[in-house]
Formats: sequence, structure tokens, C-alpha cells
Amino acid sequence: MNSREQSAIDAQGDVVPAHADVAHVEPPANPGGGRTISILFFAALLLAVVYGLYLRSSNEKKLVIATDEAALLVVNVVHPSLGSQSQDLVLPGNVQAFTETPIYSRTNGYLKKWYFDIGSHVRKGQLLAVVETPEIDQQLQQSRAELERMQANEGLAGVTSDRWQSLLVKHAVSQQEADQARSNHIAAQAAVDASRANVRRLEQLQSYERVTAPFDGIITARNTDIGDLIEAGSGSNNPRELFHLAAVKMLRVYVAVPEVYSDFIHDGDGAALTRDSKSDVKITGTIVRNSDAIDHATRTLNVEVDVDNANDLLRPGAYVFVHFHLPAGAGAVTIPSNTLLFRSEGLRVGVVRDNHVQLTPITIGNDFGNSVEVTSGLTNTDAIIIDPPDSLVNGTPVRAKFVTPQGKL
Repeated sequence: MNSREQSAIDAQGDVVPAHADVAHVEPPANPGGGRTISILFFAALLLAVVYGLYLRSSNEKKLVIATDEAALLVVNVVHPSLGSQSQDLVLPGNVQAFTETPIYSRTNGYLKKWYFDIGSHVRKGQLLAVVETPEIDQQLQQSRAELERMQANEGLAGVTSDRWQSLLVKHAVSQQEADQARSNHIAAQAAVDASRANVRRLEQLQSYERVTAPFDGIITARNTDIGDLIEAGSGSNNPRELFHLAAVKMLRVYVAVPEVYSDFIHDGDGAALTRDSKSDVKITGTIVRNSDAIDHATRTLNVEVDVDNANDLLRPGAYVFVHFHLPAGAGAVTIPSNTLLFRSEGLRVGVVRDNHVQLTPITIGNDFGNSVEVTSGLTNTDAIIIDPPDSLVNGTPVRAKFVTPQGKL
């Protein structure tokens, strides 16, 4: 047996005929290898099915979570600011002169001359104008002449009375005649007194020809000119105002303070004034008095602030803004004004606690415009809902999103 035949026997484990061609012999199929492939295929398919079921279940859970989250009301919340800073209460005010008066003539006549025009500063007693009163002048001359006549009659009556008293001692005249002479003397004295009083009255009227300033101030109006017919202020239903005089070195500013702030206004406290024309310039004033009563129509307290105007920074009739300094509230917090809910049971805010809404009653202190001071009901750790809907009720589940006080996420 050659080597080729021996190899054929070794490969098959059996004896191969010598005449067979070993190169064309094919081995039988291996049934164990096909079974392994099938098992692996079915295992992979099972894994794919299990993984698919897992993905489906996971997606369903995520969908349920996303649906639940989408169903929640998303609200913006903010924490209250701890404490309450003091504020400036700014209110409009009307500036008035400390003393202001119209100046009329006290006598009838014609304006002879005026000496000061609008804007002129005058001193008390300075001559403003002169009124010609020819009728008064003539009446005064007549009264003086009448006084002289009465004085002459009084002198004659006195001499006659004395003479009759002497004759009565000598029993040359009767008692009645002496008494009559004495009575005539007394009547003559009374007539002299009356005439003298009339002269003084006319002299006083004549002195009103000189129109003078009653106090230091500035002429704010002149309503007359040379040659105008002047009527006495007390003798006409609609007298003409010759001048208008205002004392401007000290000014009064009247402010209507709302009732809610009236308890913070105290006499003697300071106040600052500003104007639109010069908003950077602050003028210092002092609260000197108030009406101590709330106006029924406006529900405001009338407050007077006096301002030293020695530098002529203000003018009577000006429109100014008065800044009152209000004290800070103790133990209070400050919240934005757009967090408030106005309900029939009172003022409320929506507080998020455990992802649910709790409508909390609060007490308001000062109103700062875009924010309010809360004196009770909140702490600085509460999450306050911004712009809460009117339909918000207690227990509503929500999802809170914190924002900054300026509204930025």
C-alpha cells in the first residue's frame, strides 16, 4: 500500500478500495453546525422583539410624562425682596405768594401818574401812583371854610353866654335867657366838632390820591394808565384793580396728599421741590401746616409747604413736584404690583408650594407704583406667581419657572 492509499484510509477511518479516486470523494454534511446557526438566529430575533417591546414601553412612559407636564399650568414666579426701602412720594403742587393782594383806589378821580410796572420790586410805603381828585379838593376847601364859620359862631356864642351869665348875677336877665345863651354855645361847639370831623374825612380821602405799597413785594399786574377814570374800590360793584402786588421772598406751596399717605405727613418735616424746566435742581421746603381734615370730594389732605425764595428760584403760580420722604416699613417685603389678585374676599397673591397654588391673603403698606410693600402674609422665601390668571384657584397644580425681578429668565 502506497502513501496515497494510506492517507485515504487515515482520513476516512475505513479502508478505501485501491481503485477508487481519492480526490473525488466528498465528506458527508455536518448536521450539528446547521442547528447552531438556527439557534443563534432565533436568539437574535427574540432579543430584537424584547428590545422593541422595551423601547415601546419606555416611549409610552415618556409620552405619559410629557403629556402630564404639558397639562400643567406653567407660571413665572419670583421671590419677594426682603425689607422695604423708604420712598419719595411725588405729588404736584401749586406755588402761591406768601402774601398777595390787589390794590384799588380809595377815592374817585383820574390817574395822574404811575411809577412802577410789572416785574418791579417795591418796598412798603413806596408811591405806586397818584390820582387826581378835583372834587375832593373842592369839598375839602369848602369844609375848611365851613369849619372857620362854625368856629366863629362858636366864639360868638361863647361870648354871649358869658355875658348873659354876668347879667344874670345882676338880675338883669332871666334865668331862662341865660340858659338859652349857654345852650347856644354848646350847640355851636358841637357844630364845630362836626365840621372839624368832616374836614378830617376829606383830608383822609385826599391822602388816598397817593397809592402806596402795603408791603414789600413785586408788581405782577398793572391795569391802569394815565388819564383813566378811577372809581373808589368801596364805591363800585366792579372796581378796577390798579395793581397786583405779591410778596415772593417766601412762597407757599399747596399739595393735595392722598388719604393713604396722610399719616406720614407731619408739620416740621422737610420736603423737596423740583420743576420740569430744571429737574436736576432741588429746592428745600418745610411742611408748616395742614388742614387736619380729609376733603370729602377728593379724599386728600391739604398740606402747605413754605419755601424760602430769596434767590428767586420760583415764581408764584408755578407748577412744581413736591417730594415727601416716607419711612420704610419694618419687617416687610416688597413684591411686584403685577402679582396682586383682587378678590371679593380681599387682596390675595398666588404662592407656589409643593407644586400647587395657595392663594395667600396679604396686607399692603406703601404703594411704590410698580411694586408694593407687604407688611404681613409673606416671607422672602415664598414663590410668588407673576401675572396670575383671574381663574386661579387654591390647589391648582402648576409648574414654576423662576424669573428675575426684571422679568428675565
